[in-house]
Amino acid sequence: MLKQIEEWIRQVNQSHAPQRQSCSRFEEPFSGFYSPGFLNSAYFVVVDQIPKPDLPGLRAAGLGDFIDMDVAGITYDDTYYVQRSVANELRLHFHELVHVVQWRQLQPLGFITRYLDEIQAHGYNDAPLEKMAYRLDGHYQANGKSFDVEDYVRTNL
Repeated sequence: MLKQIEEWIRQVNQSHAPQRQSCSRFEEPFSGFYSPGFLNSAYFVVVDQIPKPDLPGLRAAGLGDFIDMDVAGITYDDTYYVQRSVANELRLHFHELVHVVQWRQLQPLGFITRYLDEIQAHGYNDAPLEKMAYRLDGHYQANGKSFDVEDYVRTNL
């Protein structure tokens, strides 16, 4: 099933490639948090509906609630998707960029495996990868002191 999910993600990202926008546009608001090189190699797509892999195997694994959950954004490898209605919310972009760093550190199959295991074991709100992203986006939203998010994620995964 993991290879099927990875292939689905590859196809989704490929089909949305013409709409991808570089995260380099966030260089100023995220200065001190994310490096310009990282932002230049991360992308987002504004969509009316968040793409999710509604695969029978995921539902059989007890992940139906996660698949059906209404989310504002989701990350697949170096690209994340945000709903049009919240596309200008910096906190959301900050959060999804944390997930891009996590994807890079864990690699696709590693991220997919860990993320699904965490959702199954802890639920979405208590999944460690999500808790990290929410903690960091909350720090940003509260005008917290800047720090290297990429290094933080590498050290704390």
